[in-house]
Amino acid sequence: MRLILASAILAASSLSAFAAPPEGQKLSEIIAKIEQNADVQYVDEADWSRRGYYKIEYVRKDGAKVKIKIDPKTGSSVR
Repeated sequence: MRLILASAILAASSLSAFAAPPEGQKLSEIIAKIEQNADVQYVDEADWSRRGYYKIEYVRKDGAKVKIKIDPKTGSSVR
């Protein structure tokens, strides 16, 4: 039982290192902002980067795939 509890605590603490900062925008807010663009058909994928930004891939209405990196603190694109 202690081993399971220790494993759960260790897993939870390591996952929190990859979470967005509390002062940053939520992923749902960022995706909603992207989806408001008239050219966006749908958001295909969203991942958190260890470097501190979201990697988001979406598909435009013409079928082209677009990959962007978004800083959660500012909500702007990272180059």
